[in-house]
Amino acid sequence: MHKKNPSPLFWVPSVYFAMGLPFVVLNMVSVLMFRRMDISDTQIAFWTSLIMLPWTLKPLWSPFLGMFRTKKFFVVLTQIVTGVVFGLVAVSLQLPGFFAVAVALLFIIAFSGATHDIATDGVYMTELSKTEQAKYIGWQGAFYNLAKVAATGGLVYLAGFLIGRIGNVYAWMTIMAACGAVMLLLGAYHGKMLPGGGQEAGKEHSFRGTLGSLWEVLRAFFIKKHIGWYILFIILYRFAEGFVMKIVPLFLSAPVGKQGLGLTEEQIGLYYGTFGAIAFVIGSLLSGYYISARGLKKTLFSLCCAFNIPFVVYLLLAVYQPASGWLISSAIVFEYFGYGFGFVGLTLFMMQQVAPGKFQMAHYAFATGVMNLGVMLPGMMSGLLSTWLGYKYFFIFVMIATIPAFLATYFVPFTNKE
Repeated sequence: MHKKNPSPLFWVPSVYFAMGLPFVVLNMVSVLMFRRMDISDTQIAFWTSLIMLPWTLKPLWSPFLGMFRTKKFFVVLTQIVTGVVFGLVAVSLQLPGFFAVAVALLFIIAFSGATHDIATDGVYMTELSKTEQAKYIGWQGAFYNLAKVAATGGLVYLAGFLIGRIGNVYAWMTIMAACGAVMLLLGAYHGKMLPGGGQEAGKEHSFRGTLGSLWEVLRAFFIKKHIGWYILFIILYRFAEGFVMKIVPLFLSAPVGKQGLGLTEEQIGLYYGTFGAIAFVIGSLLSGYYISARGLKKTLFSLCCAFNIPFVVYLLLAVYQPASGWLISSAIVFEYFGYGFGFVGLTLFMMQQVAPGKFQMAHYAFATGVMNLGVMLPGMMSGLLSTWLGYKYFFIFVMIATIPAFLATYFVPFTNKE
């Protein structure tokens, strides 16, 4: 007798929460952790940007996963690996040269997390029909964003609460250990509840054959009409955000005497990680209705404006350094709302203009890889620039860095009908 798979509601929300948690901890939470450990902005921005590289390169090893085991195997394995390595990060924070060790361990988590993303999407697309995929896509997005709220909101708030009681090191050790425990629990849960995601696909595929297929997919991507324009557009749309992403948490937590706002972790967790993340989700939802009513071609430039212009709030905060919590949180909510509203435009452009063709899924993955690279490279330079210029002049530079996005969006050609 065939064993019936559990309802998607028993695994879609939890597996996409597990996808979001490591990404957000590495991208955002680790920035604040290292700041409290007295690491410089330059070092923090460079290394926490560089460790995100596996999410850019993941399309290159995704075809090889199916050669060995089922997709479920890789989902469960990577959750367990991520959980164990988060535990090792917690232990490493007590070492004299903790920064180098912690960064190396976080890179392992990044590789594991990127592999987890490939396998998770594979299970989702293999196990669910087109109708079910559409039905549960809201759950997928909601729980991925819930991981963002839990990490940049809940965990950062908890860190601030613990710092006053047990000190910096033990507070952040507790946070990293908690991340590890959550991932291990999710791994054990999905070992029971997750469907297989297809059998071992690679029995009939040789390594050489898979490599040939990957080359064919890559070649087809780079000979697409207007592909040079599209790559430039994808990189420039988020160019300014790449500079902002790592520096904003550092700016919020920096002392007022050093041009920062002097916020505590509790305040950052509440304003940036909770209110901001909720505003992002609301902006994303409203943007979907806005685009569907008017079409992407007519709305793309206004979406680019909504995405980039709100970065001006950080310049205003750096100039006036307000002490008012509601004023600071309102500014962050405004920026995050615009971020969510405008981000949908780029996502939809990659789906409708870059991905279509014989290898649609793979080419969408390549497009997102290019997008991540476009954010990672300015992120690596952002700490050096902010240290050199100071926060006020850095945010003036960010506003200048938005100009290429407007030009690229205004002139980008549309190949496919909507």
